Amino acid sequence: MKKLLYLKDEDLKQYIEKIFLGYRETVSDARIVLNKYSLGVAHNKVIHLISLYEGITISDLLRKLKVTKQSLNRVLQDLINISAIKYEKDQVDTRVKHVYLTEEGQKIFNEIFSVQKKRIYKAFSNSNASEVISFDKVLKKIINGKI
Repeated sequence: MKKLLYLKDEDLKQYIEKIFLGYRETVSDARIVLNKYSLGVAHNKVIHLISLYEGITISDLLRKLKVTKQSLNRVLQDLINISAIKYEKDQVDTRVKHVYLTEEGQKIFNEIFSVQKKRIYKAFSNSNASEVISFDKVLKKIINGKI
């Protein structure tokens, strides 16, 4: 790894804090909607992933969320109880379940996304193109980086 001499520990601490605060505020925006449906952050993550990957399998959800089956099952059961998701068995391997948002689930996702996108859109619209592109590249490197 090349040394970034200009990045001192104090600078890195500040960046980590900004990532934390950005996440906190974005999730906080969603809480208004989540509370309305008696849902939490874990439900939000699952709804978001299902909206991005329509028909995602349970094993892929587990892999993307890095959670236990038990904790995912609790969240999925809550979402089934409010008719936000549905399962469909795979046509080739019936042991595999695909998860989809129902009309109610899509409605919840749209409400959450509508609130969250205001903050993100405002930040991007107050940035120039190179800042947005750089931000995206750095985020991808943080996500895909190895320790």
